[in-house]
Amino acid sequence: MGRFSKMHGLGNDFVVIDARSAPLAMSEARARAIADRHAGIGCDQLIVIGEAADADVSMRIFNADGSEVEACGNATRCVPLFVGRDVTIRTQAGLLDARLIDGGASVDMGAPRFEWDAIPLAYPMDTLTMAASWEDLPAPAAVNVGNPHVVFFVDALDGVNFDRLGPLIEHDPLFPARVNVNFAQVVGENHIRLVVWERGAGLTRACGTGACATAVAAIRRKLMTGPVTVSLPGGDLLIGWTPRGHIQMTGPATHVFDGEADWSRF
Repeated sequence: MGRFSKMHGLGNDFVVIDARSAPLAMSEARARAIADRHAGIGCDQLIVIGEAADADVSMRIFNADGSEVEACGNATRCVPLFVGRDVTIRTQAGLLDARLIDGGASVDMGAPRFEWDAIPLAYPMDTLTMAASWEDLPAPAAVNVGNPHVVFFVDALDGVNFDRLGPLIEHDPLFPARVNVNFAQVVGENHIRLVVWERGAGLTRACGTGACATAVAAIRRKLMTGPVTVSLPGGDLLIGWTPRGHIQMTGPATHVFDGEADWSRF
C-alpha cells in the first residue's frame, strides 16, 4: 500500500504522492488511471514529490489525460504545505521557491518568456499581439511561464463558448506542444476575471500558471500595472510582476485528506 494526500488550490485538485522514501514508477497509463474520477482516486493533476540534488524536493506533474507537463502553479503552492515548511522545488520548468503563508503559499514562479520559439509556436510571430485568431475572438498574446499559454482579452466572458473553443485552440497546429487557453475579462483597476481551458485537463476551477500568464500579458499590453487580482471560478490569486522581473504568485492551498492505495492496481 502507498500513501497519498488529496489537496487543492482554489478547487484545482491533486493527488500528491511522496516518492522520496518509496520511489514509484509513473507512466502515462498509470497517471491517467489514478486521475480517473470514476475508477481511480480522481484529480485534475497527479503530483509526485521526489528527491532533488539541487533543491529541497522535486515535483513531477501529470495531467488527467496522463501527459506529463512542466509547471502547475496551484500544485506548487500545495508543496510547502505538503512538506510542512518553505521549500525550493525542482521542476521541468526550473527551480521554484515556495513560502508558506497563512492559508496558503507565495511562490516565485521565475521570469516569463515571450520569444515565439520559447512558447513554443510553429513559426515566428509577435507574441504580444499575435497575427492569429479563432472565429470572433480578438488577437491573443502568448506567454511561457514554465508551460505554454495563449491569452484572449474579451469584452465579456459570458458570451464565450469555452467547451468548443478551448480544445479547438489547444490542439491547433500553431502550438506544437499544445497550449493552455486563457479567456480574460478586465473588470476593474488591476482586476481580471479568468476562465482557463487547461492543456490535458479541460476546463478547470483554477489555473495558477494561467493567472500568471494572463496578468503578465495584461501588464505588457499596458491594461494595468499590478499587482493583479485574478478571479477564477475557484477564487482569487494575487499576481505581481514587473518587466524583466520574476512573477510572484500568492494564494490559498488546502489539504483535504490522506489515504492509502495499492498502486499495483493502477
